[in-house]
Amino acid sequence: MKMLMRACPAALMLCAAVLLQAQNAPEPTRFRDLVLGMSLEDVKTRLKSDSLFSYRGEPDVSLVPQTEQTLIECGGTSFIKRAYFQFQQGKLFIMILVLDTSRLDYYGMFTGLSKKYGPPTSLNPSESVWLFDSVRFSLERPLTVKYVERKTFDALLKEGAAQTDLEQVSREKFIEQF
Repeated sequence: MKMLMRACPAALMLCAAVLLQAQNAPEPTRFRDLVLGMSLEDVKTRLKSDSLFSYRGEPDVSLVPQTEQTLIECGGTSFIKRAYFQFQQGKLFIMILVLDTSRLDYYGMFTGLSKKYGPPTSLNPSESVWLFDSVRFSLERPLTVKYVERKTFDALLKEGAAQTDLEQVSREKFIEQF
């Protein structure tokens, strides 16, 4: 019993230290030299010089149909299998890193991210999500890390909802003509 009474304060102090460290961690807006909000040209330059990516240049860049978005898709080396970088109006707003499951595991990544950022905001069998003021950061199964700049993403969601509402009104107006 005495041993338990000595262990409890130590365990509480350890938990408090981990939570304090997580509270002091900056928002995850970057991976190495790639930062959400960067221009398309800056990302291309940095991908070319980063040995974790097999970026070949223009063949890896494409336009997303019917949007103002550009997508860079490239292979990775070492711990990264594939990477996707999505741009809205020339600014990076989504980074997706598909990790190599033969070199990394979900539990190890989850543990490391939880140490750095604290417990996830939401947790379910398919993903763990950490929400910050400007970023939605997630670890998804089998092993993918996603960085999403929230302001741009939320604006796109609202725009999509507005477009859906407009289509519904147009549909109703069309039906009324009969």
